[in-house]
Amino acid sequence: MELFRVIKPGFFTTVQDLGRRGFQRFGVPVSGAMDEYAFTIANLLVGNQLNDASLEITLIGPELEALHKAQIAVAGADFPLAINDNLMAMWQTINIEKGDSIAFTGGARSGCRAYLAITGGIDVPPVLGSRSTYTRGGFGGNEGRPLKAGDTIRVFASEQSVKAKRILPPELVPSYDGELSVDVVLGPQENMFTTKGVETFLSSPYTVTPESDRMGYRLTGTPIERKSTAELVTEALVKGSIQVPSNGQPIILMADAQTSGGYPKIATVATPGVSRLAQAKTKDKVHFNKILLSQARIQYVEYQERLRQLENQLVEQAF
Repeated sequence: MELFRVIKPGFFTTVQDLGRRGFQRFGVPVSGAMDEYAFTIANLLVGNQLNDASLEITLIGPELEALHKAQIAVAGADFPLAINDNLMAMWQTINIEKGDSIAFTGGARSGCRAYLAITGGIDVPPVLGSRSTYTRGGFGGNEGRPLKAGDTIRVFASEQSVKAKRILPPELVPSYDGELSVDVVLGPQENMFTTKGVETFLSSPYTVTPESDRMGYRLTGTPIERKSTAELVTEALVKGSIQVPSNGQPIILMADAQTSGGYPKIATVATPGVSRLAQAKTKDKVHFNKILLSQARIQYVEYQERLRQLENQLVEQAF
């Protein structure tokens, strides 16, 4: 069913789910939502399955016209959201009527990315088991590209609309203040850096540069000293890997990261930190905090359990 017409596409608005897994050995990135936490909440607020495709909105949001009534929710970066020029709160279920205008009337006030979920989920053809857009490869989502004016957004018909407004309690709404600290596990090439280089990495703030996107965040700051300028034979990469080229400036790999590379990796970001990094934008500061692999495993289990419990923590009230 065609549900929305795109009046303005926003800066970089794509269809994403939780990604296509199992194909990295063939050179295919996982892709998927950069911020899994906000993505999951948006789907829960409209009664969707956790992997249902939604819109990932970056820095400047779209303007949409509703072709039928629906339920939506927006979670993530703080955008001014208006329905027919009436400002609406994020992090809650919103009823939409045919002919309504859904507009993000300004850029993100804090954070970088938000997710617009629609009851039923966005209907685009799956590619390798996922509806996520991978723009560099030109596949997935809406013809492998961001939205453009004149597009229509199709959704799966659903009888699962929520009967009461769902709201995320304020204490569970993240804050995006332009400075964040993420936990990292050192390695796998920690031994290619001097002791001073590792200490610099763990004690210095690094700034997100404009050369950052869904593939990776290029940071700038005090150079991280390596023992030599030699690179590696290309080897596997994962989301959250932190590469350090010979210039000493770290690169954090994100959802659309290449599947292999030859820069040595000083550390890997623990899973919860990757979602938080998705909300970092140009000029934001990043600090790295060393943890053990055993601690990262505990964090991962606790993070997955927190996601599973989110539905039970939503507050319901009459529309």
